[in-house]
Amino acid sequence: MPFTSTQIIVVGLAGLATAVGVASATIQYSRSPQSPNPTITESVTSPRNPIVLAPTNNGESKQPEPLQATISPIESEESAPQPAKTPVVEPSLITGVSESKNEPVVITPPNSGCRIIQAVVNDPNPPLNVRSHPRVADSKIVGTLKNNSFVTIVEEQNGWFRITDPVSGWIAKNRTESSCAKVTQEINFLSGGDEAIVKGRIIGGGSHSYRIYAAKGQTMTVKNRQGVFPLIMTHNGKSLTGDNYTGNETEWTGKIPVTGNYTFELDSNFRGFEYEFLVKLR
Repeated sequence: MPFTSTQIIVVGLAGLATAVGVASATIQYSRSPQSPNPTITESVTSPRNPIVLAPTNNGESKQPEPLQATISPIESEESAPQPAKTPVVEPSLITGVSESKNEPVVITPPNSGCRIIQAVVNDPNPPLNVRSHPRVADSKIVGTLKNNSFVTIVEEQNGWFRITDPVSGWIAKNRTESSCAKVTQEINFLSGGDEAIVKGRIIGGGSHSYRIYAAKGQTMTVKNRQGVFPLIMTHNGKSLTGDNYTGNETEWTGKIPVTGNYTFELDSNFRGFEYEFLVKLR
């Protein structure tokens, strides 16, 4: 049937409205997927930042060795003060050296350059030959002596002793042990020291004396370490050890009454003896 003009206009408007609606829907549809894209882009970007950091953390976790290398220099710097402590130890070592200077000085009697009146035989190949002259060549063996035999000496010549007892003749000095019959020696402490050890031996008869200077008020200590205890005498001949001296004492301590020289005396009237004693003066 034929359409009127009015119907044609209505149909056209309806088609136009439909077209507009489709276009609008199309536009909305095209816009709606685009809006999530930024969201998706942002959501993908934001999670990837931690993911990107994870390798960075792994890279940092692989850096303990550099960190340890960094720490080890610090430890070495901390250990460096240890050498710095060495100067602190060195003074004690220096003190140890100074203390070694304060060790007792050892005083021994001479065994030559003096008169020897007795000796004891000590031959590595005994017995010891007694000869007619002070030499091996052109001399006769006039006797022999066993080790530990005491001999009386009247003369010394070129390393030989002329003896009169127990037989007369000549014996080699280096096959004997001997000591000076009379000894007078000074006791001088080491620098900064105040102790001395006096040790020696009297072979046969003899007298050994050791002199020390002491000031009034000082304390003297004498300790016997071997043999006879010395008789301690003042400069005017009085005994500091008292009238009860026996020679068997082990220690004596006393105040110095007067400034002057004091003497430690050891006397032997027969076979002799070894002696050793410590003197301390403070």
